[in-house]
Amino acid sequence: MTLLKLDVLSVRNIHSASISPSPAINLITGANASGKSSLLEAIFILGRSRSFRTTHTKQAIAFEQSQLTVSAQNREQSGSVSTLGIQIDNKQCQIRIDQEDRQKADLAYALPVQLIHPKSYRLLDSGPQIRREFLDWGIFNQHKNFLPCWRKFNKALQQRNALLKTRQLKQLPAWDKELVEYGQVINEFRLAYVASLQPVFLEMASHFLNKEDVDLRFLPGWDDRQSLDLILKNDLVRDIRYGFTHSGPHRADFQTYQNKRLAKDYLSRGQQKLLVLALMLAQVTLLNQESPYSCCILIDDLASELDTENRAKLIKYLAGLNCQVFISSTDIADFGDLSSVENYKWFHVEQGDVKQL
Repeated sequence: MTLLKLDVLSVRNIHSASISPSPAINLITGANASGKSSLLEAIFILGRSRSFRTTHTKQAIAFEQSQLTVSAQNREQSGSVSTLGIQIDNKQCQIRIDQEDRQKADLAYALPVQLIHPKSYRLLDSGPQIRREFLDWGIFNQHKNFLPCWRKFNKALQQRNALLKTRQLKQLPAWDKELVEYGQVINEFRLAYVASLQPVFLEMASHFLNKEDVDLRFLPGWDDRQSLDLILKNDLVRDIRYGFTHSGPHRADFQTYQNKRLAKDYLSRGQQKLLVLALMLAQVTLLNQESPYSCCILIDDLASELDTENRAKLIKYLAGLNCQVFISSTDIADFGDLSSVENYKWFHVEQGDVKQL
């Protein structure tokens, strides 16, 4: 996909903006608090139906405004052009694709968005939920039958946990069956995805970190030397005591290693950022290879993430990647030598006003 035209209304300090971005590299400059991140946030909202800066997207609505709107003309890989739009107010979220009301998942499929920003390194050292979400987003974009299985598994998990808390044990076998059936499907999706991601990630890590001995290990959420059905039976007394399900795909995780040691404990903060960059670009590269929709990459505050040498590496890599990229920084000099970048546009943001330079 490629955003041909983007319209933003009432997203934080951007009252109204309309741009026609490059299909390749788009550079966004401006002083702190000028609206650079708000422009990226608007694109993220259009793709994910939520903000990356707050858990309550309605907080992104401009002051004294009742709603925000983000819309775009989107050229698909087939060449056809579609219109995407999302409108959020204090009560609801309305999504339209080609003038028809649609669901959040439809918008996410139409505009896959990958975000790299100053808090991205948490992917390594935060809890496992953020890493499960990372894996599941990649699988979601490659396999449309993943989402219904994921929803059915989560419904079974919620029902089982409710029964455990109230000790209504007679109904447990029925939900155990659902949990095992869809849990195994989800685990198979994740195993296959990590196997596909691994070689791409190793190549990226070698490129950005100059390290060959990097590894990615998937943890399914239970001792998979035994069946999930048997694990649930063995855990039952403990599950009843604590009122929740201890084992299953909802506890899955992955870990990154360098030289057979946990990367988060061994690498410097700068190296960890490069490792996360390698992971995220590997995910984008894999998506572009296997999905009918190409990914849009958003990079917020480039200079805070990377030193000059690695910024140059990244810009060069992105210029050769067949997808649309939006990168923000305070000054055009932060992007380094752009003479070898053939197709880019430069936008400057000042007090929420976006202009192409």
